[in-house]
Amino acid sequence: MILPMLANGVAFAPTSLNPVQLFLDADYVVQGVMVGLVLASIWTWTIIIGFSLKMGSVQKGCDKYEREFWEARDIDQFQKDNKGRDLPSARVVNAALVEWRRSTSGKAIDREGTRQRLTTALDGAVVTETDALASRLNFLATVGSVAPFVGLFGTVWGIMDSFFNIGAQQNSSLAVVAPGISEALFATAIGLFAAIPAVIAYNRFSHRVNRFETRLYRFADRFHASLSRELEA
Repeated sequence: MILPMLANGVAFAPTSLNPVQLFLDADYVVQGVMVGLVLASIWTWTIIIGFSLKMGSVQKGCDKYEREFWEARDIDQFQKDNKGRDLPSARVVNAALVEWRRSTSGKAIDREGTRQRLTTALDGAVVTETDALASRLNFLATVGSVAPFVGLFGTVWGIMDSFFNIGAQQNSSLAVVAPGISEALFATAIGLFAAIPAVIAYNRFSHRVNRFETRLYRFADRFHASLSRELEA
């Protein structure tokens, strides 16, 4: 980075930090790092907003579904009436009912085997649903762990370029060194700007998914108990 010169040949430095100017004055490699980090930050916030809305909608929908489910007298009819509801709880019930019909369709019913197969079907459905909810959280974890190092790479490259310019100009004054280093450090700042929200959101959302998984397991266990009583009857 070469400082602009006044008419009398004296170099002048900017009086305030201008992010756009820091980006424009940076080396091409540093600019590429900054653009990548900004795009990662935008995608991170897209996931944060989208996941928050989706999780809120899913939890409210499951609350209503489970409340109505336990009030229903005919589970098969209830499932037919709610066939179009795209909810984890509904898919868990469907998985159990499919296994129930297969296991009880014959003349002789293996009660213990049926219970074990129902447990497997319910557990598998719960894991599938929670994995689907958490599928996009891996990107947040990646950004949170990688973005600071990507920004640091841009900083190291920018500082190397600044020292190269110092040698080329044969001038080591602070007025020559400081602007280039500022541009380089700006890459690290962007990396932290992308990483910090990603780490916070990942930890928070992982906790929400774990709580929702526990809730689904409780619902599945209760439904399994109801089906077990049907076997005994």
